[in-house]
Amino acid sequence: MLKEFVEKKHCNFIEEAADWQDAIRKCCQPLVADGTVTENYAEEIIACVNLYGPYMVLMPGVAMPHSQQCGDNVRGTAISFMKTEKPVFFDENDPAMYANLFFTLASDNPEKHLDNMQQLSVILSSEDLIAELMQVTNEEELLALAVRSGL
Repeated sequence: MLKEFVEKKHCNFIEEAADWQDAIRKCCQPLVADGTVTENYAEEIIACVNLYGPYMVLMPGVAMPHSQQCGDNVRGTAISFMKTEKPVFFDENDPAMYANLFFTLASDNPEKHLDNMQQLSVILSSEDLIAELMQVTNEEELLALAVRSGL
């Protein structure tokens, strides 16, 4: 899966985001660029966070942006990866609600989505791999990690 992020150009690396909304817009860009989602997908995710809270922060440092709606903004099934150097805080009153790693989900195919989620769970269940992902700064380093980890 990590190798696929690079091969499909479904990854980006940024220094920082102005706020969590800016981070959501930026993490959706690789999926917008290839037509997997529309420009409005990021706004749909932001509206869901405003409605439900920061449900996408899975653990300190890791977020999985996705829409809780079954909207018209998804045209395909994919996951993209974004790494920020500076953490993005989703709740200023809760220091654990931040992310540097963003795995953005889009799905219009339940079977492929389930397969993607299973592959992503392998990544998220490895503290060592998460720690290594926190250190990558570009596509070359992500690809090297993909080769080392077999992902």
